Amino acid sequence: MLRKLRFLMTDDMEWKDQQKVVEKEAEELGFSGRFGAGLPAINDGSLLFLQHMISKMKDPPERKGEGSKIAIIFNGSPLFSGDAGSGPSNIRRWIIENDWLDAIVAMPDQLFYNTGIFTYVWLVTNRKPKERRGKVQLIDGTRFYQKMKKSLNNKRNELSEPQITRLTEIYGNFKNGERETVRIDGKPEKRVVSRIFENREFGFLKVTVERPLRLNFEATKERIGRLDDQSVFAGLAISKKRKDAKAMKAEEEEGRAQQDAIRAVLNTLSKNGRYLDRERFATDLNLAAKRADVKLPTPIKKAIFAALGERDPKAEICRNADGDPEPDSELRDTENIPLPRGTALPLPMGFGPDQPNDELVEVMRPAIDAYIAAEVLPHVTDAWVDYTKTKVGYEIPITRHFYVYKPPRPLADIETDITTLEGEIAGLLKGLV
Repeated sequence: MLRKLRFLMTDDMEWKDQQKVVEKEAEELGFSGRFGAGLPAINDGSLLFLQHMISKMKDPPERKGEGSKIAIIFNGSPLFSGDAGSGPSNIRRWIIENDWLDAIVAMPDQLFYNTGIFTYVWLVTNRKPKERRGKVQLIDGTRFYQKMKKSLNNKRNELSEPQITRLTEIYGNFKNGERETVRIDGKPEKRVVSRIFENREFGFLKVTVERPLRLNFEATKERIGRLDDQSVFAGLAISKKRKDAKAMKAEEEEGRAQQDAIRAVLNTLSKNGRYLDRERFATDLNLAAKRADVKLPTPIKKAIFAALGERDPKAEICRNADGDPEPDSELRDTENIPLPRGTALPLPMGFGPDQPNDELVEVMRPAIDAYIAAEVLPHVTDAWVDYTKTKVGYEIPITRHFYVYKPPRPLADIETDITTLEGEIAGLLKGLV
């Protein structure tokens, strides 16, 4: 089957010249056009070209067509580029959820004249046989090569006919865990060269985990001095009347007087020491301002909170007007949660590039809660999930699936080598002296 396919090689194709046309089609036609699934980065049009090729596929057998099979060679970027919800991730999702991705073959490096990078053959089809439906085969062909007798620029390796035949057999066998004897550092070694995955195993939910904001407040000289770094507070002494010098001077003097009055109010709170509750600090601040007949607009209050507040894990939780905890942006984190077994695919694709798939998130909420309870809450008990920020992501970490861990050498051996090298260096230095 592989021998009958026509391979196309794409590099990091920039599509800036076609940007307006492509973006217009994507916006106006959506999934009725070629680029409804998403748009990749402007400097890498690989997945853009793949979408174009998919749009040319013949109708599948279920629509009384013969279907099509595409073989295209990419670099590693289309496998994992882009965060969850980004254009590349959405394109991968669209292809996998439609069950078009048949297999990916990792190829050796130095196969091409103009680049020495590792490349990957994507096999995309809308006519999968029954046994391959809902699954993707990953093949590690990085050790299937022989050295050329004479290099051609970056091309130093090539595939022999027996190696091509064997890769084709591995694809046709469609066996999970199929092994092959390959050469690693010049030595023969038995390695797994084929793995089979369910479509959903490449998907994940990127979940935003929030933790509450906790601040202490203290009206010290240092913290009050930070008010000058707050643009709203500093702006009180900057006049907006540029054309009238007299009026400008008067406005600036008035602003400086207002600043001095605010500082004086804050100084009255210095005797109270450190506040561990923002609500209590706000109450005392309002009372002090009222006694001094000083108005504190909301923007000025926010500037005061920013200047006089410091993060403190022992402080009370800061809450909004509804009594809900406010998130601390500095403690915000994300978790990638795999799609659990039993997730139905294909899933609905009616989403924008920056919007969560509400339907999927609702279905996945029990799995999210179970993951957070097991993996997050035992370590940070006050954490919670902001479900509105949940995004669906897809990536294909092919290298990780074929990685074989090799433990480091014993420390004694390493120490012996270091001692030997030190002796050789000392001998060389002695000869120089």
